[in-house]
Amino acid sequence: MASDPNTVSFLLDQLGAGGAEVTAKKMFGEYGLYLDGKMVAMVCDDQLFVKRTAGGAAFTGPVEEAPPYPQAKPHPLIDADRWDDADWLAELFRITAAELPAPKPKKVKAK
Repeated sequence: MASDPNTVSFLLDQLGAGGAEVTAKKMFGEYGLYLDGKMVAMVCDDQLFVKRTAGGAAFTGPVEEAPPYPQAKPHPLIDADRWDDADWLAELFRITAAELPAPKPKKVKAK
């Protein structure tokens, strides 16, 4: 089931209100959420899955984990009740992005 674009818009608005400049890219009917060029989270079936990092886990405390799509590793699942706290959500994204490696440079295709 594809995520509702309104869900992604709401999350982007909340993150922006918390001071995080996050972008979304549509991926197979779902969405990747990016901060500083790093994919920090995914919205799948209208649920928010954040990449697992030590800092993110310390910040959130115990949260449910589930795979965002079949055959995926479990990711922390951020309960929709937490989405209303823009500052908390933006801080989670900043902490997570800080611990993720920089994206690999794209290879230039030879002509």
